[in-house]
Order: sequence, then structure tokens, then C-alpha cells
Amino acid sequence: MMEKNLDRATQSLIERAKAGRIEVSIDRLQRQSPQCGFGQLGTCCRICYMGPCRIDPFGEGATQGVCGAGADTIVTRNLLREAVGGAASHVGHARHVILTLKKALEGKAPYKITDKDKLMEVASGLGIKTDGRPEKDILNEILDKALEDITRQDGSSMNWLRFRAPRKEYEQWERLGLLVSNAHNEIEEAMHRTSMGNDADPVNLLLATLRIGITDGYAGLHMATDLHDIMFGTPQVRAIEANMGVLDKDSVNIAMHGHNPVLSEKILEWAGRLTKDAQGAGARGINVVGVCCTGNELTMRHNVPMAAHNLQAELLIHTGAVDAMVVDMQCIWPSIAKVAECYGTKVVTTESFVKIPGATHIQFEPETADEEAKRIVGLAIEAFKNRRGKEVFIPSEKSKAFVGFSVEAILSVLKKLNPSDPLKPVIDNIVNGNIYGAAGFAGCPNPKIRDTFMTEKMMKTLLKNNVLIVTTGCTAHIAAQAGLMTPEATERYAGDGLKAVLKVLGDAAGLGAPLPPVWHMGSCVDNSRIANLLRALAEKLNVRISQLPVAGSAPELITEKAVAIGSWLLSLGLLVHIAPPPRVLGSPVATKVLTEDLEGITGGKAFVESDPEKAALGIIAHIEKKRKALGI
Repeated sequence: MMEKNLDRATQSLIERAKAGRIEVSIDRLQRQSPQCGFGQLGTCCRICYMGPCRIDPFGEGATQGVCGAGADTIVTRNLLREAVGGAASHVGHARHVILTLKKALEGKAPYKITDKDKLMEVASGLGIKTDGRPEKDILNEILDKALEDITRQDGSSMNWLRFRAPRKEYEQWERLGLLVSNAHNEIEEAMHRTSMGNDADPVNLLLATLRIGITDGYAGLHMATDLHDIMFGTPQVRAIEANMGVLDKDSVNIAMHGHNPVLSEKILEWAGRLTKDAQGAGARGINVVGVCCTGNELTMRHNVPMAAHNLQAELLIHTGAVDAMVVDMQCIWPSIAKVAECYGTKVVTTESFVKIPGATHIQFEPETADEEAKRIVGLAIEAFKNRRGKEVFIPSEKSKAFVGFSVEAILSVLKKLNPSDPLKPVIDNIVNGNIYGAAGFAGCPNPKIRDTFMTEKMMKTLLKNNVLIVTTGCTAHIAAQAGLMTPEATERYAGDGLKAVLKVLGDAAGLGAPLPPVWHMGSCVDNSRIANLLRALAEKLNVRISQLPVAGSAPELITEKAVAIGSWLLSLGLLVHIAPPPRVLGSPVATKVLTEDLEGITGGKAFVESDPEKAALGIIAHIEKKRKALGI
């Protein structure tokens, strides 16, 4: 059985679920097997009601849908719609933060400016005058420019695109006609383009996918990260604990799950305020733990433990120790409410567009954030009262991790080595090979390949070959649980060159030990931080990002958001490793463009490989090729 190859904490809770005859994700996956081959290849079209139409890529069945669309059109149309779903998620997230801050400036919501330096950096980058102006006026103008990127109709490029895009890539996108102006218009046009009877040119559809990726990168990821930092603070490196052993049977356990810190920051605040209420109910206190990307947001600003990635969210409830799982948006599995019924856990949904049958819905609005957060924490305390004396099973697995490697935090360490030119030590060590290259890991754990330990094995092979790793999202949870974010991991897994560099950096940081070999850079929107680091290196060297010895990986692809992020990284010129295969292999045109032709256009290239060792070696070969081209 596949689950026998999973980590011990996950395995123990799967066995507990089986003993209670409760299905979990692996059971549901097995019931779905074998999955639809047409769907996996991307050659199934459901866009109109003359279908669904299925194209046989092997030429033994239908070669065209009822309307005449062939495999290349159907596959690329489907891919663009996947990217649109991802971009809509991230742009919607950013828009929610904009509107929350607008209400805060009007005195209608209990949020504030926390990081004044980030406020000034963003204002300067957007060309906003700051001298002698009140901070609230500066922020209001920043928010107006953010709203412009969603609403403008003059055709000029987005403010955040001009602010955050690397210079050489921006110029290239302008030549290729890939600059975007209005995020909502791009999403609307892509949906229009892919509706029945419109764009049938697969290359044109693939170019539109790059445009959506760029939209996602700047009106979604970069914008959300910048506004999060202004409102809640820019992360700094800190030590935390990870895995399901962070639950405390004698405390009120509140698991925050989702993506939006506007909610989770308030729950954390009210958990502190209501500690005495919890103690009055017989609890030691209130233990807030993080799940998925909201876990990343909380851990890198407040040391909140990282309890579980999204594949483990329903399993966390199987401990019987979670009193409330509070969710906002994205990656929330409907199964959690059904599991919660078995253990008395309160599942609380908070967004009007994310409701789950069986959950308690408390609509969370910025204007009434305090009242709603207090009510939610109160529900968790009541659930604890009902749980007292009942059996719980908390896996003992728990690991240490260092998190919060924002670009600002990284530069603050590098400045201790070279105050006037902080990037020089990094560049020198790339040139001499101590840092052979770098790889960014993002995405989620996929039950289809989780039993291969895809992410962990890839990381260990890369580290052995002196490739520094940065990571975000649920992939960061995987690395933390595997103990890859500690100084001990540097000693155990890093090659000699990388180890030497991390020891120097650890000493400069005052750690008294090496920095970890895998750097936690945040939630999935914080892939923007990785891009900012790459931009700084590329512009320092006066090269394009596609020339750097770096690569990206979605080692266990699940969501449309990952497709949108991957499309953006391809537009930036990165090699993007993907597993399991994206739904494009049914189209010869899409496969050739993404794995070959695109390299001559943006420098980007898709690399599909589901074997962890082969995937890592493929990334190393790519890095070697880029090093040789640079003459290093």
C-alpha cells in the first residue's frame, strides 16, 4: 500500500483514520484509479455542450472535437484556463488586502502600518513623493496605484510591473507584446479567448498563458507580499517548530488554514487576549498553529509553529486535539468538515465564496474583525471544554526550523560581510563554485507521488552538489518537517563548498552555527521574494535572469495557482521542473513549445520528470550549462 512509504506522523494518523473507518485522501485517490487518461493528457474538452469531446493523441480515435478543434487547441486552451484560475486566486487575494488597508485608513478597520521602511521602499519604487508627507497619505497613494493595476483602461503597463519586473525582462516582454495593463481585463480576455468559437491558435494561446503568468506575478504575488509587509511587518529569520507534534493536548488548539493573514493575524491577537478565558475553562492556554500558507505567514512573523501542509490538514483533525480549524481561502479541502464531525472539532469558514457543508460560517469582514475574531476564539474554547477527558492522539514527531528569509533579512546578513556591496560575497562564491547554483521549490504535496518523497530526495541531491535551495508554500512545510531548515542539515547534507559559505553566513548572523541549506521565504505569494532576489543578482551582473545558474521546481504539482506561477517563471526565463506531468502531453505543439522553443524566446523551459534523482540531476545539468555560458 502506498501509505506505508509516508512519513511516520502522517502514517500514524492514516492508521488511526482507518481504525475508525474514515476515508482520507489516499483512500479517495485509490477509488479514483485509474484516472482518466484523456484528462491527464489535457485532450478532454468540456467548454461547450456539443461535448464533452475527447481527442485520442495516438491517432486511433477522434482527432477533432465537434467544432473541429484538435488536440493542440484543446490542450493549450485548457492550460490557459488553468493559469487563469491561479491568477484569479492571487489577484483576488491582493485586492482583498488593498480594500482592507483602504478601510483601515478610513478608520473603519483595526489594521495599521507596521513596517515604515517597507512603506517607503514601495512608495519610492512606484514613483510616489514621500518628503514631508504623512504616512497614511503615502499609503493611500500606494493603494490607489494598486487599484489602478486592476482597473486602468489606458493600455499602459501595470504600476507593479514597472516597479518590480527585472529591467531586461521588462524590455523583452515589451518587444514580445507581453506587457499587461489591467489584471481583471487580462483574466476576462483569457476566459473570452478560450470560450467556444474563439482563439484556436495553440501558439497564440500559449503566449496568452505567459501574459496571465506575468499578471499573476505582479498584480498577485508581488502586490500581496508588499502590502502584507507594510501591514504586518517584513519577516526576519527566527527559530520555530514544525510537524503535528506541536499540538498540545492540554491547551486550546486553534489551527489556522488558508492564505490570508488579514484573518490569521487577528485570530492570533485574540488568542493572546483570551488566554485567561481558556485557563478558566481548564486549559493551559491557547496554542495557535499554522497549516498551509497561512501557517507560513504566521510562523515567519510570530514564531507560530508550522503544524501541517495541506495534505495533512484533515489528518491533523484526526489527532482529536484540534478544537477549531479556522479557514479563509484556497487549498481548503471539503473533507475537513466531515472528519471534524467525528472529533468535535469546530471548522469555521470565513469567506462568502468558501463555504463547506457541515462547517460553521462566520463572515469575516475588516470592519468587524475584532468582534469576529473574538467570537471564533470563543468557539474554540467551548470546543475544548467538550473535548476535556476524551482520548487524543498527537504524533510525537516535531522538528526545528529557521524561517523568515525575506530578501531584507538575507541582505542584512550579507551587509555584515560587505556593507558597501552585500551581493558581492554571493557572486564571488557562485563564481568560485562554492555555491554551484540555486533552486527555488514551491507548491504542495501531491498524494499521487508523496510516497516517493519527491521533494526531500530532490533537495538532498541538490544540496550534496552545492546547490542552495529557497522554498515557499507547503513545500516549505515538507522541508521543515524533514529537518532541512536547520544548521544540522547543513552539516549533514550540504556539499563542502556550500557548507563553507553557510558557516560564514551563520557566523555573520551571530548564530554560532551554519545557516540552514534550505531557506524559508514564505507563503505561495512570497515567490515574489525569490524573484526579487534573482532580479537583484541579475541586475548586479547586468545579465538576464535566464543567464543565471538557477532553476525553479514544482516538485509535486497540484493547483492552478502553481500553473500560473510556473507560467510567470517561464516568462522570466527560468527552467521550471514539474512533477507529475502537466496536462499538456496530448499536444505535440504545446510539448515542443514549452520544452524546446520557448527557450529561444524568453529563455524559459519546462522540464517534466517524476523520478526525484533524475529531476535533481536534470536541474544540476541545467545549472552547469548556465555556468559554462557565463564562463565560470
